[in-house]
Amino acid sequence: METKKPDNFRTWVEIDTFALRHNFLQLAKLIGPHCRFMAVVKSNAYGHGLVQVAKQLANYQLPVTSNQLPVTKLWFGVDSIVEALRLREHRIKNPILVLGSTLPERMREAVKHNITLTVSNFESLSALAKLRQKPAFHIKIDSGMHRQGFLPEDMFRLIKFLKRLKLMPAGVYTHFAAAKDRLYPISTLKQFQNFKGVLGDLERAGLSNKGAMPAGKRGSASGGKNLIIHAAASGGTILLPETHLDMVRVGMALWGHWPSEEARLNIASGKFGLPRLTLRPILSWKTRIAEIKKIPAGSAVGYDLSECVRRKSAIAILPIGYWHGFDRGLSSLGYILVRGRKAKVIGRVSMDMTVCDVTNIPGVRVGDTAVIIGRQSREKVTAEEMARSLGTSPYEVLTRINPLIERIYK
Repeated sequence: METKKPDNFRTWVEIDTFALRHNFLQLAKLIGPHCRFMAVVKSNAYGHGLVQVAKQLANYQLPVTSNQLPVTKLWFGVDSIVEALRLREHRIKNPILVLGSTLPERMREAVKHNITLTVSNFESLSALAKLRQKPAFHIKIDSGMHRQGFLPEDMFRLIKFLKRLKLMPAGVYTHFAAAKDRLYPISTLKQFQNFKGVLGDLERAGLSNKGAMPAGKRGSASGGKNLIIHAAASGGTILLPETHLDMVRVGMALWGHWPSEEARLNIASGKFGLPRLTLRPILSWKTRIAEIKKIPAGSAVGYDLSECVRRKSAIAILPIGYWHGFDRGLSSLGYILVRGRKAKVIGRVSMDMTVCDVTNIPGVRVGDTAVIIGRQSREKVTAEEMARSLGTSPYEVLTRINPLIERIYK
């Protein structure tokens, strides 16, 4: 892979591929001998770069101790047919499942490029049934999150529909709403029971192999009655081994972030008999100081003159703003690392510029590298810290980093 240098960029994102491999191997060791691993690279790989991250992961093999399936290639989970086709354009041949909805007009493309679709409602199923050549598809079950998927009460009609049109899914799956704290598993276990009830309905209808129901039994990617059954995302993979089934879908944990602070504490406590796990964030976001000036005490900074400095101050202007993904909510609140120290954001975050206070940081110069997310010397700013300041989640902080910003893979 060509290594780009940040010399010509005002702002850039660095991806640590060694940390990515570390996280992958840590997570792969958690799954059983008959479990597939899906890397969820949707939404530009959560801001990390869809194609390049997928290219890195496509080269990885599950450890022999973790996977004894005949086919050990990773699966990739994407949101849309557009993301799936982009991976195929870059010669990524791994199995791909589109997790989001697909317009009927684009289902034929899935057949041509060997892409598996999610079908979660009768309208999509009807559209798929009309195709002469039908793509492989997984049925999505709404086991209690009440977002995408067929409800358990839809099963009689769904089974009748599948049999009448001789449609055979290649897999069946669900998604947990709150599998992020082992201390409070009630809602997740209820969803899991609902899901197993649906799987039982499919088995009794002859649409599933008996062996696919219990955890740890192996399905087959070839479709037919050997369905691939899956339920666990990052939280379930780490905290609920009983939900691993035939495949796990891992996104946030691959990038080195815990699905929740509770999940991190669950593992650190050692109370639940779960394997120890270390995750390393793989993304750093950096910029360069574009301008430095000194302003007198009482000076107002930025749009709407929203903040005044109380003393004579040195300020640094950074060429990043909310267009780049540095949220406007960090106005007068966030921090940037400059020369290994935290510099407070002052005034409004603009569309393309942000100002920070460097009065107490000696030796700051135009052109210095400043860190938006990541480490510098002994200090760090994490996506989690930024999310707490904004009242949101690190998922949003990462995925909103503008995809046009150059990603450098090291």
